[in-house]
Amino acid sequence: MSGSIRELLIILISSSLISNVVLSQFLGLCPFLGVSKKVNTAAGMGAAIIFVITLASIVTGCIYRFLLTPLHVEYLQTIVFILVIAALVQFVEMFLKKFMPPLYNALGVYLPLITTNCAVLGVAIKNVQNEYGILYGAVNGFATAVGFTIAIVILASIREKMEYNDIPESFKGMPIVLISAGLMAIAFCGFSGISF
Repeated sequence: MSGSIRELLIILISSSLISNVVLSQFLGLCPFLGVSKKVNTAAGMGAAIIFVITLASIVTGCIYRFLLTPLHVEYLQTIVFILVIAALVQFVEMFLKKFMPPLYNALGVYLPLITTNCAVLGVAIKNVQNEYGILYGAVNGFATAVGFTIAIVILASIREKMEYNDIPESFKGMPIVLISAGLMAIAFCGFSGISF
């Protein structure tokens, strides 16, 4: 297997499963806990996150490499990245409002929250810190977003099943959701033993 393909595969598996953005880095918890009530809504949010994080990784990588670095203003990366992410989220919001109104209404307030989702900004900064090129950064962004989608869809399916269970009164609502998310995080720790 070619070295670069192997590296891309390692980034893909590592970012999506081993160091899952939600379950091991605890980034993006607001939409993870808020939109995970129904599988359809969670999958829609996951698709929006995949689009935003992948595109944000490409755009921020290009801006960092071709604008900030040549001008020696790398210290502005956080501000620039936030502006780029906000613009991308506005684009996604307008697209969903126009072409997918049911999903737009189901996501509600959590769609604009993608702008302040620390997972999106975290991936862009991680790409810079790891000195990923544009291709590697895009793969890392895509894999991270896929990992987020996997986690949110699994939690949504667990929450749908829990509606029919007899849960003690003190655990109903968010406590049982947090316990479930914690158990998922423990289960995902099992992927850390994967070696290439």
